[in-house]
Amino acid sequence: MSTRRIAVVSAGLSNPSSTRMLADRLTASTVGALAEREIQASADVIELRDLAHDIMNNLLTGFAPAALEAAINTVVSADALIVVTPIFSTSYSGLFKSFIDVLDPDALTGKPVLIGANAGTARHSLAIDYAIRPLFTYLHAEPVSTGVFAASSDWGASADEVAPLGSRVDRGARELAEAIARKETVADLDPFDPANYLGEGRSFGHLLGGLAGE
Repeated sequence: MSTRRIAVVSAGLSNPSSTRMLADRLTASTVGALAEREIQASADVIELRDLAHDIMNNLLTGFAPAALEAAINTVVSADALIVVTPIFSTSYSGLFKSFIDVLDPDALTGKPVLIGANAGTARHSLAIDYAIRPLFTYLHAEPVSTGVFAASSDWGASADEVAPLGSRVDRGARELAEAIARKETVADLDPFDPANYLGEGRSFGHLLGGLAGE
């Protein structure tokens, strides 16, 4: 069985960042949940802070530098996404939205997505459902039901004991693993192979013959 590939997009600005910490926990839990289903998975982490200048240049010129193009290809070709953004002014960060803006509008169609977000206070937890989830729904992606929000207190001694971060992470990861398991793996198609657009075993001769009425 082929390995499923997960693209992990982390929009944290600091290094280290709680955004990346949350992304890593979501990734580890998802890979573990897939392993329980006897599905191998690999994860490629994209740190948007390292691509900030390239993203802006792309927005200004319409051309993606090599590093950004590689990140875009990683996202587009992945079987699923894990995305995590800090919450600024009650919504996703500008860097996060700018990266989404440089993607082709149809690039995420049908792709399972696990959404994560973090902020200083739990009062911003609803941003996942009123800001981030609608963004991916608009792009025809398939965000799983559970979004995982982490406040600063979730990393300390005063963490939520009613719904601990660990249990929320595991629930979201299980949902993403189930969504991945239901889908076929994303195939790497050669755009120059006639079989990919003419059909297996067919050639341009078949096409020309059909046009000639043979």
